[in-house]
Amino acid sequence: MNMMKALVIFALGILLGIGISAIGYGVHKHVDFAKKAEHLKDHAVVAMDKVFGGKVRAARLEHVVPPAPYFPPGAIWTQDISHAPLDPQSSTIIGWLADAGGWGNNNKMQVDFSLRVLQADANTPNVPFKGPGSNSIDSDHPSLFPLPVGKGTSDKSEYQCDVSENDCQLLVVDRSRGKLYEAYQANYADDALNAGFVAIWDLNRMYPPSGRGDQCSSADAAGFPIAPLLFNADELATGSINHAIRFVLPNPRIRAHVFVHPATHAGAPAGPVSAPPMGARFRLKASYDMSKLTPEAQVVARAMQKYGMFLSDGGNIALTAQSDQDTKAKYTDLDFDSHALRALKVTDFEVLDMGTPIRLTYACVRNP
Repeated sequence: MNMMKALVIFALGILLGIGISAIGYGVHKHVDFAKKAEHLKDHAVVAMDKVFGGKVRAARLEHVVPPAPYFPPGAIWTQDISHAPLDPQSSTIIGWLADAGGWGNNNKMQVDFSLRVLQADANTPNVPFKGPGSNSIDSDHPSLFPLPVGKGTSDKSEYQCDVSENDCQLLVVDRSRGKLYEAYQANYADDALNAGFVAIWDLNRMYPPSGRGDQCSSADAAGFPIAPLLFNADELATGSINHAIRFVLPNPRIRAHVFVHPATHAGAPAGPVSAPPMGARFRLKASYDMSKLTPEAQVVARAMQKYGMFLSDGGNIALTAQSDQDTKAKYTDLDFDSHALRALKVTDFEVLDMGTPIRLTYACVRNP
């Protein structure tokens, strides 16, 4: 009880200090008061949160709104697969992957928070786009690209990026026009946006299993849209993720020379026939013991059981979540960090029926 009183007094003291600082702000105009006050307020809220058993945190997040779906109802990314049949090779694939080292990253399921999803509207400035040559069939070739002010790519807080060292993925959704722009190796220079690749997705379209076209890439190696497969802090705060999740594996653990729908491309995997192919959909087993996870991590795990997760690219950090730079909720408020899902092992998953693998040729044929 004495400890509780001390924490309350401490928290109230910090809040009082913020008020006093506000008075001094008129005198010391060169102090970044807003930033310092916000920092102090966060510490006060954390202290009060410990005292009142999460009620303060809940109050901070009560106005969080879940993000709207990216595609029409029934899109493959939002289909309930909790009772979908397993692939005949599910046990073989999972067993091989476990023996090969699992997720990568020393077999730890870790979360990467670097990818941003920027919001555009009719008032967002459009800049000239200079992309791949016109013979690049996979890539779209817009004359203009929406570029929200004061934002940045996945690797930088600005739009200038060294594409020789970074992926520099630029994800911009413009719901007013029903478009999702996803660029790879994006860099703004000389009053124009340059990129190695750009895919423009129609948010009002029900894409077929072959997506933008068989043998066609996107800003992701599998040919998928990226943003619709990223979970974010606002979804965790509302307690529900209503779509499949993106995951990656090291290239030597992805089956070479093939992909399965809804993937349309495969990049450079180098694994044997026992490895999962690009586009494989994993599902967390219904029998998984959720008590191993925190409440926020359970939100992700339930999505993995209901919607699954798609093998989307090659890499060592298994999961990719949206950065919280552009969401109302913050991961620190939710006690969710990059290791929140480390209890999940490859053997906790199963592989859903994949259909017939498609031979990789790189001969992109775009869908109309």
